[in-house]
Amino acid sequence: MSTILSIEKRNAVLTTMAALLEQEREALKAINQQDLANYNGEDLAMEKRLLVDDAKVDGMILSVKQLASQEDPVGQVRYEFTHENGMKISNKTAAFGTILIIYESRPDVTVEAGGIAFKSGNKILLKGGKESLLSNQKIVSLWHQALESNGVSTDWVEYLNYDRVQTQAFLEKPTQRVDLIVPRGGEKLIEFTKKHASCPVIVSGRGNNFVYVNSDADLEKAMSIIINGKTSNISVCNALDKVLINTNVPNWEGFANELVAKLKAYNVTILGDDAFAKATQVPAIENDLIWYEEFLDYKIVIGTIDSKQEAIAKINKYCGGHSASIITEDKAIAQEFMENIDASSVYHNASTRFTDGGQFGLGGELAISTDKLHQRGPIGLQHLVTNKWYIYGDGQIR
Repeated sequence: MSTILSIEKRNAVLTTMAALLEQEREALKAINQQDLANYNGEDLAMEKRLLVDDAKVDGMILSVKQLASQEDPVGQVRYEFTHENGMKISNKTAAFGTILIIYESRPDVTVEAGGIAFKSGNKILLKGGKESLLSNQKIVSLWHQALESNGVSTDWVEYLNYDRVQTQAFLEKPTQRVDLIVPRGGEKLIEFTKKHASCPVIVSGRGNNFVYVNSDADLEKAMSIIINGKTSNISVCNALDKVLINTNVPNWEGFANELVAKLKAYNVTILGDDAFAKATQVPAIENDLIWYEEFLDYKIVIGTIDSKQEAIAKINKYCGGHSASIITEDKAIAQEFMENIDASSVYHNASTRFTDGGQFGLGGELAISTDKLHQRGPIGLQHLVTNKWYIYGDGQIR
């Protein structure tokens, strides 16, 4: 499997995979019900990610269809130069080789991340969590069917049914070449992977996203953006965890109480700093370390600040480097905020829930990276490549 598959072959496999997912829709949902029945239900966010329903299957099918229609990310010329001695030099995108994806709970990753890695010319090793084993094995069997029916070796997609001890051993001394590892999951999984990996790791980091309500904010916009960010899907890394309200907002206490009432209607647990707690009668936070936490739950922390400079400093201290939004009607203030916040995605008057490959026009994503190397934010098809130099000479020596 040393040679890269032609783009025609890769697209044919993806198109077949879309058809097989539709054909096996009911069987996949039934198998997923077994995984759900085996799950102990301790973690609400994990359970939401584990479920495969019609909407999830539709999403899987759409993602592979979109991938099949996208341009080949491999072999794209990024730079060209002709040396004074006549050598022609170009830099082109190239496949990594073999990519290991380690993830928890989400069978759709077996399709979407696997598809992105495959379309970008890579062999894929999939290491899913034990809670989604049956669903993942069913999806991998469909991958193998799609590969075989197009005359392609099933080695291109491999499932590693390893426990924690076996996974650690593989990370430290891989039994086959691995060029890149992408862990998708909570902080513990990422920490574990980084600690033991013997090759580069792209960190799909924690969220802990902030909304800052500036003194001139349109409070209707602020309200709907906060409610959407917190309640539309608690189990995702682009969900909202923290809100900062500028105390120069006219009647900020009135806004604060209205916000609390709306969040409580969604059964959100609300904690406030001293000023917010006093104004709204919600419990006060007991320890500042909570500002670092990503909740993945119906829980939010709301604080007050006196200036945008204070908001920027607080967000940069505590956020996970994922997403932050400012609500303001002043474009210059918005721009200053966006330029000074150290996060992968910065927003003006919009919900952090849009930090997502599909929403950014990437057609899907392998992960959302909070690292600054090798790509920041959603990692789409066009980012899952390395590069390679091609030099054409005619006997030149130095």
